[in-house]
Amino acid sequence: MSSEQTLSTKKFEEFDLPETLMQGIRDAGFDNLTPIQALTLPYTLAGKDVAGKAQTGTGKTAAFLIATFNRLLKSPRSTKHEVSAPRALVLAPTRELVVQIEKDAQLLGKHTGLKIHAVYGGVDYDKQRRTLSGEVDVLIGTPGRLIDYLKQQVYTLKGAEVLVIDEADRMFDLGFIKDLRFIVRRLPPFDKRQSMLFSATLSHRVMELGYEHMNNPEPLEVAPDRMTADKVRQSLFHVGQHEKFSLLLGILKKEGGSRILIFSNTKRMAGVIEERLVRNGYSAKALTGDIPQKQRLRTLHKFATGELNILIATDVASRGLHIEGVSHVINYDLPQDSEDYVHRIGRTARAGAEGDAISLACEEYVTNLEGIEEYIGHKVPVEWPDDSMFIKGVPRPRTPAPAPGQPAASGDQSEEQRRRRRRRSGKPKGK
Repeated sequence: MSSEQTLSTKKFEEFDLPETLMQGIRDAGFDNLTPIQALTLPYTLAGKDVAGKAQTGTGKTAAFLIATFNRLLKSPRSTKHEVSAPRALVLAPTRELVVQIEKDAQLLGKHTGLKIHAVYGGVDYDKQRRTLSGEVDVLIGTPGRLIDYLKQQVYTLKGAEVLVIDEADRMFDLGFIKDLRFIVRRLPPFDKRQSMLFSATLSHRVMELGYEHMNNPEPLEVAPDRMTADKVRQSLFHVGQHEKFSLLLGILKKEGGSRILIFSNTKRMAGVIEERLVRNGYSAKALTGDIPQKQRLRTLHKFATGELNILIATDVASRGLHIEGVSHVINYDLPQDSEDYVHRIGRTARAGAEGDAISLACEEYVTNLEGIEEYIGHKVPVEWPDDSMFIKGVPRPRTPAPAPGQPAASGDQSEEQRRRRRRRSGKPKGK
């Protein structure tokens, strides 16, 4: 039996956790610990700082929430402040991840009496502000909105007993490092609080951040020699750019799957894929960075509940999406960042389930393959499609429909629009 298998036989009942917390753990259906939970909890429950590395979908969120709740429940609030003073702060890089962490926190902390609140951009600013100004025990948020309220003195971090930084490497990728340091410097000193840092990758710069703002954190890794989950079946098709969509239709027909996540490298291509899939009878929606937050949340809810079968996303959604039951991840474009490949395919085969990750390597992005394979430490198995895999779908319109409020493309202009253009240019009709 491997060490990972041995760790996974440990149970939450073996720890001295408050009964109100154990009720939430049972409600969540947790029994055995995942490897990252089994590695970190003996340290974090003892009050020590950790820097945990594990592949996505392995239970990192529950690991830090359980440790946080345990500490707060066993040491009641001792000091009162003039403004709201959260006892625990959880930082995450994306709105989607904040929403998911809050959802998990509400489930695990349902019986504890702890007040949990999340703040992030794109939703009602004043409503979040009012809630935050009240009593809050656990505050979860993205750096920008947290700093905004902090500068307005809506709350203070002077009473924080726990700091959690989730997806720390993504904080760097998204340019949040200055914001992160701004927040951390307003917390109590590192030896007066407990800090936990979790990420799918722990680079030198991330660990440097940890040693700068944490109390000698214990670095803990699960299967450091394996970058991708065992139960993800990876495959790759070499295909010309002009045939990618017809092959995608063939893959969808062959594979089936009720919940499919497709990744593209640009929001423009995500929109094109959505439009073409809908024209071919599929229930599909694109999720990109410029979509309003309420619409994003509605789309994610529909995908999570099965109302929407296919979600097309850019890398804004490759991390922070914790949706159970994703049967297939399809890389319509090979990612340009090797780490993004790991994060993308980690959206399937979560919580011990199996899943498929299929990549399409066209002439534009095939040069990324070598770096990806070097990063994950193995070759992605290649499959060769036969002619039946290329399905000729409903053709695209020659020009896309104009966005609301935008002028139509020249091929879609009305006769009145063309007359106006001729009058402005001084050209007679027919010339």
